Amino acid sequence: MSATTPLSEETLHPRLEAAMAQVNRVLLGKPRQVKLAFTCLVAGGHLLLEDVPGVGKTTLAHALAASFALEFQRVQFTSDLLPSDIIGVSVFERETGQFRFHPGPIFTGLMLADEINRATPKTQSALLEAMAEGQVTVDGQTHTLAQPFFVVATQNPLDLHGTFPLPDSQLDRFMLRISLDYPDAAAERALLSGSDRRDLLAQLTPQLDAPSLAALHRQAQGITASSALLDYLQALLAASRRHADIRVGLSPRAGIALLGAARAWALLSGRGHVLPEDIQALFVPLAAHRLVPSRGASGDALARALLADTAVD
Repeated sequence: MSATTPLSEETLHPRLEAAMAQVNRVLLGKPRQVKLAFTCLVAGGHLLLEDVPGVGKTTLAHALAASFALEFQRVQFTSDLLPSDIIGVSVFERETGQFRFHPGPIFTGLMLADEINRATPKTQSALLEAMAEGQVTVDGQTHTLAQPFFVVATQNPLDLHGTFPLPDSQLDRFMLRISLDYPDAAAERALLSGSDRRDLLAQLTPQLDAPSLAALHRQAQGITASSALLDYLQALLAASRRHADIRVGLSPRAGIALLGAARAWALLSGRGHVLPEDIQALFVPLAAHRLVPSRGASGDALARALLADTAVD
Protein backbone atom coordinates (compact mmCIF):
# COMPACT_ATOMS: atom_id res chain seq x y z
CA MET A 1 0.00 0.00 0.00
CA SER A 2 1.40 3.40 -0.94
CA ALA A 3 1.46 6.34 1.45
CA THR A 4 -1.06 8.14 -0.75
CA THR A 5 -3.71 5.43 -0.26
CA PRO A 6 -6.10 6.15 2.62
CA LEU A 7 -5.07 4.00 5.57
CA SER A 8 -7.41 2.24 7.95
CA GLU A 9 -7.08 2.78 11.68
CA GLU A 10 -5.63 -0.73 12.00
CA THR A 11 -3.00 0.04 9.37
CA LEU A 12 -1.97 3.42 10.73
CA HIS A 13 -0.03 2.17 13.71
CA PRO A 14 2.14 -0.39 11.90
CA ARG A 15 2.98 2.26 9.30
CA LEU A 16 3.78 4.73 12.10
CA GLU A 17 6.13 2.19 13.66
CA ALA A 18 7.71 1.61 10.25
CA ALA A 19 8.24 5.36 9.85
CA MET A 20 9.95 5.60 13.24
CA ALA A 21 12.08 2.57 12.44
CA GLN A 22 13.38 4.03 9.19
CA VAL A 23 14.19 7.38 10.82
CA ASN A 24 16.09 5.48 13.52
CA ARG A 25 18.09 3.72 10.80
CA VAL A 26 19.25 7.11 9.54
CA LEU A 27 19.69 8.88 12.89
CA LEU A 28 21.58 6.19 14.78
CA GLY A 29 21.48 5.79 18.55
CA LYS A 30 18.77 8.42 19.20
CA PRO A 31 15.49 6.49 19.70
CA ARG A 32 14.22 8.79 22.46
CA GLN A 33 14.85 11.96 20.45
CA VAL A 34 13.19 10.40 17.40
CA LYS A 35 10.14 9.49 19.48
CA LEU A 36 10.02 13.04 20.86
CA ALA A 37 10.14 14.45 17.31
CA PHE A 38 7.32 12.13 16.20
CA THR A 39 5.35 13.09 19.31
CA CYS A 40 5.67 16.77 18.44
CA LEU A 41 4.59 16.15 14.85
CA VAL A 42 1.59 13.95 15.77
CA ALA A 43 0.52 16.42 18.48
CA GLY A 44 0.50 19.30 15.97
CA GLY A 45 3.35 21.25 17.56
CA HIS A 46 6.66 22.69 16.37
CA LEU A 47 10.15 21.48 17.27
CA LEU A 48 13.27 23.37 18.37
CA LEU A 49 16.56 21.48 18.00
CA GLU A 50 19.27 23.08 20.10
CA ASP A 51 22.71 21.56 19.63
CA VAL A 52 26.17 21.95 18.16
CA PRO A 53 26.64 21.54 14.39
CA GLY A 54 27.09 18.12 12.84
CA VAL A 55 25.03 15.91 15.15
CA GLY A 56 22.13 15.22 12.78
CA LYS A 57 19.61 18.04 13.18
CA THR A 58 19.14 18.55 9.45
CA THR A 59 19.14 14.80 8.88
CA LEU A 60 16.27 14.39 11.34
CA ALA A 61 14.21 17.09 9.62
CA HIS A 62 14.79 15.54 6.18
CA ALA A 63 13.92 12.06 7.46
CA LEU A 64 10.68 13.25 9.05
CA ALA A 65 9.59 14.96 5.84
CA ALA A 66 10.43 11.91 3.74
CA SER A 67 8.65 9.48 6.09
CA PHE A 68 5.42 11.51 6.00
CA ALA A 69 5.61 12.53 2.32
CA LEU A 70 5.70 16.18 3.35
CA GLU A 71 6.95 18.93 1.05
CA PHE A 72 10.25 20.14 2.51
CA GLN A 73 11.79 23.61 2.49
CA ARG A 74 15.00 24.68 4.19
CA VAL A 75 15.70 28.32 5.00
CA GLN A 76 19.12 29.38 6.25
CA PHE A 77 18.48 32.20 8.73
CA THR A 78 20.99 35.04 8.51
CA SER A 79 21.14 38.60 9.76
CA ASP A 80 20.11 39.99 6.37
CA LEU A 81 17.12 37.66 5.91
CA LEU A 82 13.87 39.61 5.51
CA PRO A 83 10.34 38.57 6.55
CA SER A 84 9.33 38.61 2.86
CA ASP A 85 12.08 36.04 2.16
CA ILE A 86 10.12 33.61 4.33
CA ILE A 87 6.49 34.60 3.89
CA GLY A 88 6.46 35.85 0.30
CA VAL A 89 5.72 39.11 -1.40
CA SER A 90 3.01 40.80 -3.45
CA VAL A 91 4.26 41.80 -6.90
CA PHE A 92 2.51 44.30 -9.17
CA GLU A 93 1.68 42.84 -12.57
CA ARG A 94 1.48 45.51 -15.24
CA GLU A 95 -0.52 43.29 -17.58
CA THR A 96 -3.42 42.89 -15.15
CA GLY A 97 -2.93 46.08 -13.16
CA GLN A 98 -3.12 44.05 -9.94
CA PHE A 99 -0.84 42.76 -7.24
CA ARG A 100 -0.28 39.01 -7.17
CA PHE A 101 1.03 37.21 -4.12
CA HIS A 102 4.12 35.06 -4.64
CA PRO A 103 4.30 32.63 -1.69
CA GLY A 104 7.57 32.11 0.14
CA PRO A 105 9.12 28.89 1.48
CA ILE A 106 6.84 28.95 4.52
CA PHE A 107 4.11 27.51 2.28
CA THR A 108 5.25 23.93 2.73
CA GLY A 109 4.62 20.86 4.86
CA LEU A 110 7.85 20.87 6.86
CA MET A 111 10.02 23.96 7.06
CA LEU A 112 13.54 23.75 8.46
CA ALA A 113 14.47 27.12 9.97
CA ASP A 114 18.23 26.61 10.21
CA GLU A 115 20.05 28.68 12.86
CA ILE A 116 16.91 30.63 13.62
CA ASN A 117 18.64 32.82 16.19
CA ARG A 118 20.91 34.37 13.53
CA ALA A 119 17.99 36.30 12.03
CA THR A 120 16.82 39.62 13.42
CA PRO A 121 13.83 39.75 15.78
CA LYS A 122 11.70 41.25 12.98
CA THR A 123 12.35 38.22 10.78
CA GLN A 124 11.95 35.78 13.67
CA SER A 125 8.55 37.30 14.45
CA ALA A 126 7.43 36.62 10.88
CA LEU A 127 7.05 33.01 11.97
CA LEU A 128 4.80 33.80 14.94
CA GLU A 129 1.47 34.08 13.14
CA ALA A 130 2.27 31.10 10.95
CA MET A 131 3.23 28.85 13.88
CA ALA A 132 0.33 29.93 16.07
CA GLU A 133 -2.52 30.19 13.58
CA GLY A 134 -1.44 28.40 10.41
CA GLN A 135 -1.71 31.56 8.31
CA VAL A 136 0.25 34.65 7.27
CA THR A 137 -0.89 38.18 6.52
CA VAL A 138 0.70 40.22 3.72
CA ASP A 139 -0.53 43.68 2.74
CA GLY A 140 -3.71 43.14 4.72
CA GLN A 141 -4.49 39.87 2.96
CA THR A 142 -4.57 36.62 4.94
CA HIS A 143 -3.16 33.51 3.30
CA THR A 144 -3.83 30.11 4.84
CA LEU A 145 -0.95 27.66 5.05
CA ALA A 146 -1.28 24.07 3.93
CA GLN A 147 -1.90 21.50 6.64
CA PRO A 148 0.00 19.94 8.18
CA PHE A 149 2.49 22.74 8.73
CA PHE A 150 5.46 21.76 10.88
CA VAL A 151 8.43 23.97 11.77
CA VAL A 152 11.73 22.41 12.81
CA ALA A 153 14.10 25.16 13.94
CA THR A 154 17.74 24.74 14.89
CA GLN A 155 20.13 26.83 16.88
CA ASN A 156 23.63 26.42 18.28
CA PRO A 157 23.57 27.16 22.05
CA LEU A 158 27.34 27.77 22.21
CA ASP A 159 28.24 29.98 19.24
CA LEU A 160 26.28 33.10 20.18
CA HIS A 161 28.32 35.72 18.31
CA GLY A 162 26.00 37.68 16.04
CA THR A 163 22.84 35.99 17.24
CA PHE A 164 19.50 37.28 18.48
CA PRO A 165 18.07 35.14 21.30
CA LEU A 166 14.49 34.05 20.72
CA PRO A 167 12.05 36.02 22.90
CA ASP A 168 9.76 34.18 25.30
CA SER A 169 6.76 34.62 23.00
CA GLN A 170 8.66 32.89 20.18
CA LEU A 171 9.99 30.09 22.37
CA ASP A 172 6.47 29.39 23.59
CA ARG A 173 5.45 28.50 20.02
CA PHE A 174 7.75 25.49 20.09
CA MET A 175 6.04 22.55 21.75
CA LEU A 176 9.31 20.73 22.46
CA ARG A 177 12.97 21.66 22.61
CA ILE A 178 15.39 18.75 22.34
CA SER A 179 19.10 18.13 21.97
CA LEU A 180 20.51 15.27 19.91
CA ASP A 181 23.93 15.32 21.58
CA TYR A 182 26.94 13.32 20.40
CA PRO A 183 26.42 9.66 19.44
CA ASP A 184 27.68 6.90 21.68
CA ALA A 185 30.71 4.86 20.58
CA ALA A 186 28.72 2.11 18.86
CA ALA A 187 26.53 4.55 16.91
CA GLU A 188 29.54 6.64 15.92
CA ARG A 189 31.39 3.56 14.66
CA ALA A 190 28.34 2.64 12.55
CA LEU A 191 28.30 6.19 11.17
CA LEU A 192 31.99 6.00 10.29
CA SER A 193 31.80 2.59 8.64
CA GLY A 194 28.32 2.83 7.09
CA SER A 195 26.74 4.61 4.15
CA ASP A 196 26.65 8.36 3.71
CA ARG A 197 23.59 9.86 5.41
CA ARG A 198 22.64 11.66 2.20
CA ASP A 199 22.48 8.34 0.36
CA LEU A 200 20.31 6.85 3.11
CA LEU A 201 17.97 9.85 3.04
CA ALA A 202 17.54 9.42 -0.71
CA GLN A 203 16.45 5.82 -0.09
CA LEU A 204 13.72 6.66 2.42
CA THR A 205 10.18 5.88 1.32
CA PRO A 206 6.97 7.55 2.54
CA GLN A 207 5.28 5.42 5.17
CA LEU A 208 2.46 7.88 5.86
CA ASP A 209 1.05 11.03 4.30
CA ALA A 210 -0.74 14.24 5.31
CA PRO A 211 -4.20 12.66 5.68
CA SER A 212 -2.67 9.85 7.74
CA LEU A 213 -0.96 12.40 9.96
CA ALA A 214 -4.27 14.22 10.43
CA ALA A 215 -5.89 10.91 11.39
CA LEU A 216 -3.14 10.22 13.92
CA HIS A 217 -3.63 13.69 15.37
CA ARG A 218 -7.35 13.01 15.83
CA GLN A 219 -6.57 9.69 17.48
CA ALA A 220 -4.13 11.37 19.84
CA GLN A 221 -6.74 13.94 20.85
CA GLY A 222 -9.03 11.06 21.81
CA ILE A 223 -6.52 9.45 24.21
CA THR A 224 -7.97 9.34 27.73
CA ALA A 225 -6.54 11.56 30.47
CA SER A 226 -8.02 10.73 33.87
CA SER A 227 -8.98 13.24 36.54
CA ALA A 228 -6.03 12.09 38.66
CA LEU A 229 -3.69 12.63 35.71
CA LEU A 230 -4.98 16.17 35.25
CA ASP A 231 -4.47 16.78 38.98
CA TYR A 232 -0.81 15.82 38.57
CA LEU A 233 -0.41 18.04 35.52
CA GLN A 234 -1.98 20.99 37.33
CA ALA A 235 0.25 20.39 40.35
CA LEU A 236 3.32 20.74 38.10
CA LEU A 237 1.96 23.95 36.57
CA ALA A 238 1.20 25.40 40.01
CA ALA A 239 4.64 24.43 41.35
CA SER A 240 6.32 26.28 38.47
CA ARG A 241 4.42 29.46 39.35
CA ARG A 242 5.38 29.53 43.01
CA HIS A 243 8.97 28.30 42.81
CA ALA A 244 11.37 30.80 44.33
CA ASP A 245 13.89 30.53 41.49
CA ILE A 246 11.35 30.89 38.66
CA ARG A 247 10.32 34.40 37.68
CA VAL A 248 7.73 33.31 35.10
CA GLY A 249 6.11 29.90 35.44
CA LEU A 250 4.19 27.79 32.97
CA SER A 251 1.12 29.30 31.34
CA PRO A 252 -2.22 27.55 30.72
CA ARG A 253 -1.15 27.28 27.07
CA ALA A 254 1.90 25.34 28.19
CA GLY A 255 -0.37 23.04 30.18
CA ILE A 256 -2.54 22.40 27.11
CA ALA A 257 0.59 21.68 25.07
CA LEU A 258 1.85 19.26 27.74
CA LEU A 259 -1.42 17.36 27.74
CA GLY A 260 -1.50 17.22 23.93
CA ALA A 261 2.09 15.98 23.78
CA ALA A 262 1.41 13.38 26.49
CA ARG A 263 -1.55 12.05 24.53
CA ALA A 264 0.61 11.74 21.40
CA TRP A 265 3.38 10.03 23.42
CA ALA A 266 0.84 7.55 24.77
CA LEU A 267 -0.42 6.87 21.24
CA LEU A 268 3.13 6.21 20.05
CA SER A 269 3.53 3.87 23.03
CA GLY A 270 0.48 1.88 21.95
CA ARG A 271 -1.80 2.95 24.80
CA GLY A 272 -5.25 4.50 24.90
CA HIS A 273 -4.64 6.46 28.11
CA VAL A 274 -2.05 8.84 29.51
CA LEU A 275 0.17 7.78 32.40
CA PRO A 276 2.12 10.02 34.81
CA GLU A 277 5.24 8.55 33.20
CA ASP A 278 4.22 10.17 29.92
CA ILE A 279 4.06 13.58 31.58
CA GLN A 280 7.43 12.95 33.20
CA ALA A 281 9.05 11.87 29.91
CA LEU A 282 7.94 15.09 28.23
CA PHE A 283 8.12 17.65 30.99
CA VAL A 284 11.74 18.78 30.59
CA PRO A 285 11.65 19.04 26.75
CA LEU A 286 8.35 20.92 26.98
CA ALA A 287 8.86 23.10 30.04
CA ALA A 288 12.55 23.99 30.25
CA HIS A 289 12.58 26.56 27.44
CA ARG A 290 9.37 28.16 28.77
CA LEU A 291 10.58 28.71 32.34
CA VAL A 292 12.12 32.11 33.07
CA PRO A 293 14.64 31.76 35.95
CA SER A 294 14.89 34.51 38.53
CA ARG A 295 18.47 33.51 39.33
CA GLY A 296 21.28 31.66 37.59
CA ALA A 297 19.73 28.20 37.35
CA SER A 298 19.01 26.78 33.92
CA GLY A 299 15.53 25.95 32.71
CA ASP A 300 16.48 22.28 32.41
CA ALA A 301 17.64 22.09 36.02
CA LEU A 302 14.50 23.87 37.23
CA ALA A 303 12.22 21.56 35.23
CA ARG A 304 13.93 18.49 36.69
CA ALA A 305 13.60 19.97 40.18
CA LEU A 306 9.88 20.54 39.65
CA LEU A 307 9.47 16.90 38.63
CA ALA A 308 11.40 15.69 41.66
CA ASP A 309 9.44 17.89 44.09
CA THR A 310 5.93 17.20 42.75
CA ALA A 311 4.41 13.99 44.00
CA VAL A 312 2.11 11.72 41.99
CA ASP A 313 -1.04 11.13 44.02
